[in-house]
Amino acid sequence: MRAHHQQNDHLAASLRLSQQDLDQAWSLPPQVYTDPAILAYETEAIFRRHWLCLGRGDVLADAGDYTCLDFAGQAIILLRDKDGVLKAFANTCRHRGARLLEGSGKTAGIRCPFHSWAYKLDGTLAGAPKMDEVDGFCKSDFGLISYHVAERLGFVFVCLAKDAPDLDAALGDFADIHSPWPLETLVSKRRQQIEVNCNWKTFIEVFNEYYHLPFVHPDSIDDVYDTPDEGDVVDGHFASQFGSTEGTGGLLQTTQQKPLPLMPGLKGREAKGVRYTWLFPNMTFAAGVDAVWIYEAYPLAADRCLVYQTACFPPETVQHEDFEDLVKAYYHRLDAALGEDIPALINQQKGLQNPDARQGRFQPHLEVNVARFAHWYADQMLTNASFVSSEKEGAA
Repeated sequence: MRAHHQQNDHLAASLRLSQQDLDQAWSLPPQVYTDPAILAYETEAIFRRHWLCLGRGDVLADAGDYTCLDFAGQAIILLRDKDGVLKAFANTCRHRGARLLEGSGKTAGIRCPFHSWAYKLDGTLAGAPKMDEVDGFCKSDFGLISYHVAERLGFVFVCLAKDAPDLDAALGDFADIHSPWPLETLVSKRRQQIEVNCNWKTFIEVFNEYYHLPFVHPDSIDDVYDTPDEGDVVDGHFASQFGSTEGTGGLLQTTQQKPLPLMPGLKGREAKGVRYTWLFPNMTFAAGVDAVWIYEAYPLAADRCLVYQTACFPPETVQHEDFEDLVKAYYHRLDAALGEDIPALINQQKGLQNPDARQGRFQPHLEVNVARFAHWYADQMLTNASFVSSEKEGAA
């Protein structure tokens, strides 16, 4: 028991190093990327407490469109009901718990494959064979377990907590900072799913820092990116940094010859660069001059995550006569950069698992989004995770 408390004390002390000011902050401790017990704490302190961004709403455009998400021990059905409202349900039957749906698709209703209990798209129980013979059984008592859902600027947010925090307070000035880009009207054109053998946090971290570009992407995208601006000071649970580019960040440095049109309304400095934003905890995106590319990362294990990549464009661009031809180079850029990042992430995961791995210091200008997430993450874990209460009990 004493050793357990000592481990908790050490973890708490390490997390406090990540709470320091940007120019003094340390990276998160290696064990938060490798220890299965930490994932359980994350589920408790973050994934079942905060609003999670689950991608773009237009992926589920019509009534009956659904997708299933499995992460951090949670199984969710996200679907659009007959009134066009997004719903989120626990993927478990109210009879004896069978899993209801798999994958993605379209359905007029939900029917349990085990005993054929049937649910409407709003989650209410529509039918339960022979249960009318059961004394006191009332269908209205057995609707699907539902979660809080909201849409903002075309993004989908779900909160698993019984009492959801204020989403708009969590977003703060997110809408203002991103107002130059027509986020709400963007069209999702390609959504890919992959599993990566790394922690979910490291996947989003690599997307949000400039430090690795000359070393991991020297011949693909490094020449596109200029030294970024200082990270924005924001009000909300996100981090954001803008930087100018040579051409468009949506293309490789060797394929800049045929860019897609500039986003409607984009002007000034925003028309000559890209804004990288991390919406805590699990979604990040780059808003460029012609496209927005999005990543969601979901923990499957301490060393494995499920990632969705979505490429989005303005409707005017999608209607361009040469769009289908020109967009191929954009997809190639996404795939090429990801193909270089993944080996680096797998290698990093191996290094983090070394028993002698230690915390490092951030480069405060090139890793600002990562450092600000580390600060937020440490705040959540030290405030809400149960290991902190056990640490206090040990001290008492």
